[in-house]
Amino acid sequence: MWRREAGTVVRRAGVLPEPVVAPFVIVAGGQVPRVPTEWAPHSHRLHELVWVRGGTLTSRVEDRLFTVSEGHGLWMPAGVVHGGRATAGAEFRDAFFAPDRTPFAFAFGEPTAIEMTPLLESLLTHLARTDLDAAARARAESVVFDVLRPSERQFALQLPGDARIDAIAEALLDDPADGRSLEEWARSLGISDRTITRAFRHTTGLSFAQWRQMLRVHRALMLLSEGFDVMTVSETLGYAQPSSFIAAFRRVMGTTPGAFFDAADDGSGNVPNPVSPVQNS
Repeated sequence: MWRREAGTVVRRAGVLPEPVVAPFVIVAGGQVPRVPTEWAPHSHRLHELVWVRGGTLTSRVEDRLFTVSEGHGLWMPAGVVHGGRATAGAEFRDAFFAPDRTPFAFAFGEPTAIEMTPLLESLLTHLARTDLDAAARARAESVVFDVLRPSERQFALQLPGDARIDAIAEALLDDPADGRSLEEWARSLGISDRTITRAFRHTTGLSFAQWRQMLRVHRALMLLSEGFDVMTVSETLGYAQPSSFIAAFRRVMGTTPGAFFDAADDGSGNVPNPVSPVQNS
């Protein structure tokens, strides 16, 4: 998904909780990776909600890339194969939901960003306790479903899934700083630049330049959450100067990197929704 940083710990899927026993619906837990942590592709028999504090989580699901940061979580339906990565030091938390006892309205059929309000986090932390009786657990579970809702900020990147241009996408996933132009890629692949342009538009809805810009912002969210400064991030992602990176980030996220993370840090979650980038990146 990304070039693996030195020190990354690669894990298989964690051991699922013991089978949920009626009337229990939700089993919550968590772990705190101290280094960049990557989970190999896997699936669960239960719905899963994952979120992080003090970092960013990125997940690849088939032909889509999802990134969630402070204040947001990712709902992963049961049976969906996914891999993921949490940034160094991120406090990783998860909760599993029994599919046969999750109200239909909340059984989102595809990966969905979830607004992790303080109330929702507190309820799930409460449900991680092992000393709750059945009545107390049932009450807390019912309130979870009262407050569980999709985030207004769904930040996902569609991967092409087209043999003609998959090499471009994979190269940029490996190294978002790859600055080869449309014309250079066309010569390398032995196809026309118009073919590349049409393929990106058809499969992702974005031009090549827009798609690369979106990809770089996904990567920037991870780097910034790990504490790298704007200058380092801009250089890592191939921008000539920090101002160019800040402008590109604003085009995609609707705000500057500093304002985005300030909003996450104060717990308000009041960050603008991503906007469609323009092509002059």
